[in-house]
Amino acid sequence: MQQQSRQPDLVEGRLPVFVFPTELVFYADEQASHKQVLTLYNPYEFALKFKVLCTAPNKYAVVDATGAVKPQCCVDIVIRHRDVRACHYGVIDKFRLQVSEQSQRKALGRKEVMATLLPSAAQEQPQARPQEEERRMKEQLADSVFFEQTAFQTENRAASGGPSLLTVLLGLVCMAALMLPTLGEQESTVPVYLHLSVNKKLVAAYVLGLLTMVILRT
Repeated sequence: MQQQSRQPDLVEGRLPVFVFPTELVFYADEQASHKQVLTLYNPYEFALKFKVLCTAPNKYAVVDATGAVKPQCCVDIVIRHRDVRACHYGVIDKFRLQVSEQSQRKALGRKEVMATLLPSAAQEQPQARPQEEERRMKEQLADSVFFEQTAFQTENRAASGGPSLLTVLLGLVCMAALMLPTLGEQESTVPVYLHLSVNKKLVAAYVLGLLTMVILRT
């Protein structure tokens, strides 16, 4: 009987999705607020697959944007805001969580969560939004375009796709130091004050090794 009672909801894609919180607010002046957690609950007696989509994937990084939730369990989804600039203050983005059964590909239910970046928590107005503003906001976001996790991964690689300029410059300095004559060499056209001791060259070699590891990991 339970299988028959829930089957229409599964077919029609109206399965209720339980997510907390229902709105994310990031504050530019609070570093801790740039990382927030969405909790997806599964109160049902069957496992669910989930997928996180977003209207602005270039502004956020989502950890584990796809996965599964066991029956009567929950899962935390970490969302990081990585484009905290004044031009994004007050802009409303949306995340959509789609769920489906393990054996199906069709979305059985979805839940949308709004995300907003504010300059400071002190500037947030505590009172609720007027009904007219709330209605206009929903109409504005009704036709939002969502992007899948591939967009998150691509942007994430693009943001960290290479070493920083400081790392490259420091590496070049270490290489130049290793190429300089060692202190005590007589036959050299390089001025004496540029001759380095063995200890200094060992330090340069050590730092260059560390920089090489950093560059390879990026």
